[in-house]
Amino acid sequence: MSAQPGAVGILAGGGPLPARVAEAVVAAGRPVFILGFEGFAEPEVINPWRHRFVRLGAAGQMLALLRAHGCTDLVLIGPIRRPSLRSLYPDAEGARILARLGRALFAGDDGLLAALVRILGDEGFCVRGAHEFLAHAVVPPGILGRVAPDEQAMADIQRGIEVVHALGRMDIGQGCVVQHGLVLAVEAMEGTDRMLARAGECRQPGEGGVLVKLLKPGQDKRADMPTIGPATVRNAHLAGLRGLAFEAGHTLLTDRDACVREADQVGLFLIAVTPEPLAR
Repeated sequence: MSAQPGAVGILAGGGPLPARVAEAVVAAGRPVFILGFEGFAEPEVINPWRHRFVRLGAAGQMLALLRAHGCTDLVLIGPIRRPSLRSLYPDAEGARILARLGRALFAGDDGLLAALVRILGDEGFCVRGAHEFLAHAVVPPGILGRVAPDEQAMADIQRGIEVVHALGRMDIGQGCVVQHGLVLAVEAMEGTDRMLARAGECRQPGEGGVLVKLLKPGQDKRADMPTIGPATVRNAHLAGLRGLAFEAGHTLLTDRDACVREADQVGLFLIAVTPEPLAR
């Protein structure tokens, strides 16, 4: 007889997705335990499940809690701003892990996350991608909702794909906003919402631009997968955009139905695209 799988540990940042993953894990018949990162995870999101809040630097406490709750698989989900080294105040185990991260601490987010995934694997955990539990949140290519992009919007999407792939190869960001071929804003560590606000400030006369969100070339989907939610749609509308394009099969929609309702209500298009050629 095969051994029963252990609990799934969720390392939770902000937003609603930690709860979505927890719901899916429980629906699959497995126990769940959530480690909420202080200052990022939202109490109202993770309170329904067994959970503890921990400091980012308290790696020893994290590992002890995950093992005490029988976690064998881990999911990293929800946005976390990269902290400064001074703000971490690592415990003894945290200092050991920081030393093992080495140069990755000073690399881009992908390098740091890839190193963290590797170290968690070395500690005996299987790191899983959120998409493995949230298959319904990942969509195939095509248009969602009633609005379709026109020829100019498709040209802006293609331009955005080229820009995001160039940014991604330098491990800078996953998104940009393009209007009539002009790049209004690119995403860096500030995140999508702040980028959209900047794009609104830079909007040019005429039809609005488009948001393009893609997985970075070579990015490990087990950490920091591109995410779009209803708030993204609202902020895109406030910035004067015409629509959103995101990578089919490689983007999580926090609430697909709500995203479509929001887009239809304000007249934005939502399109899942398959960039060709994919620079993976």
